[in-house]
Amino acid sequence: MASLTSASNHPSRDEHKPEKLNVVQELDEDTDVEQRVAPDQIDDNFRTTRWEIWAYYAYYIGNNGLSLFTNTDFAPTACQNLLSQAAGDQGTLYFAGKQRSIDSIVLLSNGISFAIQVVLFLIIGSFADFGNWRPNILIVLSVVAYAIGFAWLGVHEADKWHVGVGLYIVGLIAYQTTLTFWTAAFPGLARNTKEMKDVAEQYVAGSISRDEYDHADTMKRSQLANIAFYVQSVGELFVLPVIVGIMFALNVDASEQNNNWGLSVLIAFASGVWLLVSLPWFVLEKRRPGQDPQGSNIVVAGLKQLVHAARQVWKLKQSVIYLIGYFLLGDSLNTTVTVISTLQNSIVSYNTLQLTYLLLVGIAAQAVGIYAFWYAQKRLNLSTKTMFNLIAIAIILLDGWGMIGIWTQKFGFHHLWEVWLYQAYYGLFVCPWYSYSQIMISEVTPRGHEFLFFSLFSIVGKTSSFIGPLVSSAIIDASPSGNSSMPFYFLFALSVLSFGFLVAFLDLGVSREEQRGFLKGRGGLDGEELE
Repeated sequence: MASLTSASNHPSRDEHKPEKLNVVQELDEDTDVEQRVAPDQIDDNFRTTRWEIWAYYAYYIGNNGLSLFTNTDFAPTACQNLLSQAAGDQGTLYFAGKQRSIDSIVLLSNGISFAIQVVLFLIIGSFADFGNWRPNILIVLSVVAYAIGFAWLGVHEADKWHVGVGLYIVGLIAYQTTLTFWTAAFPGLARNTKEMKDVAEQYVAGSISRDEYDHADTMKRSQLANIAFYVQSVGELFVLPVIVGIMFALNVDASEQNNNWGLSVLIAFASGVWLLVSLPWFVLEKRRPGQDPQGSNIVVAGLKQLVHAARQVWKLKQSVIYLIGYFLLGDSLNTTVTVISTLQNSIVSYNTLQLTYLLLVGIAAQAVGIYAFWYAQKRLNLSTKTMFNLIAIAIILLDGWGMIGIWTQKFGFHHLWEVWLYQAYYGLFVCPWYSYSQIMISEVTPRGHEFLFFSLFSIVGKTSSFIGPLVSSAIIDASPSGNSSMPFYFLFALSVLSFGFLVAFLDLGVSREEQRGFLKGRGGLDGEELE
């Protein structure tokens, strides 16, 4: 049973003694000497450098969803804006075989996008852990994303709403795939740092226990993931004032046409920023070797790995438990953000300048929130699970606030002041989900299988995001009044259920033992015995 309190990370006196040596290395025909081998073998040719880490951080400044893809930012707003203008007073448009409300179209578009992502992750993720060509995946997908961003310059009139929906759907795909394959690199970066090499040497020497080694590994991964998010947030704070200047120059408040054009220009500008800041990562990322395909081509090896993982994943019971919890809680959060963003856009009447001011507040709060979470974890020596649980509680409170809005117009995402409060609250207490949920994935992922497991978790995340929007869309359509707050009943219950499930059943210590057994079955170093 996991709790909200920190798991003790202070080893007992006995844990400082050398453990039973678990690897036998044959020195000659007659003599066997037992010797520890660290879980991570660090090749100096692939040592993580400071410049490489900062290039990794810089990519995230661009790949922040600001331009194209997240539900609170410019492309979703531009798409919903064109839908609103095209629908007029009627409030509905013919889409996917029937008349639908604007909110229903947006939710359904999200579902379509996420369904396509499932297929892509299944194809690409199965063989991305082999060879050293993985960086090419991110480069190609990033180029697609840039192209979509610049294409918005040609879509800023209501009669092109069909094209806008198409760009929005493809943009979501490009954003989520690039984000996943960028994120999957951070465990390898962390485990190839000088700090982790020093820890590995201490472990081999017998001066620290395996639990201490694992804790150092956890904290290093947490540091990279959280600081990347923090740097991204600070970077956005420099980009957004430029965006405000562009909006004033375009006089977006003067007319509907100016506002439409302003949104398209901002999407293209943010995509251009992404292009520029991503170049250092494309150049400086070291092409670290993945698994050996052992005579097969990479595609065949990937398919074999996928089949093996499907057969053996049930031995990783804790990974499956987190997979289920991630599915449920991710579904709730993704759909919550979408529902709130549709309510927010209606409240501010799609005003580009107003939305940018809201973003400034949200991103400033996000920077403070993520750094505060990381600082608290480091200072208080808290476990990743504890930090994750705190974020889950914040999500439940957010859904509870929205649910109250079903019963009353006094509050519950009906007023402008609530939108400002939401941006601050979301940044401070909910946004850390986007780093800690990924750190949790790395906690339950066997070494050397990061790209496969991150892809599988993305498939689950996208499947959940496909289901949640569809259910919410159906709830809105079935409501006699078409109340856009009705999905909060479903979302609140889902958040409570997923949180309770993870608190009750997820144990990261047990997960580490299961991963060692999995790797031993695969002949991997972490569980391997050499004779």
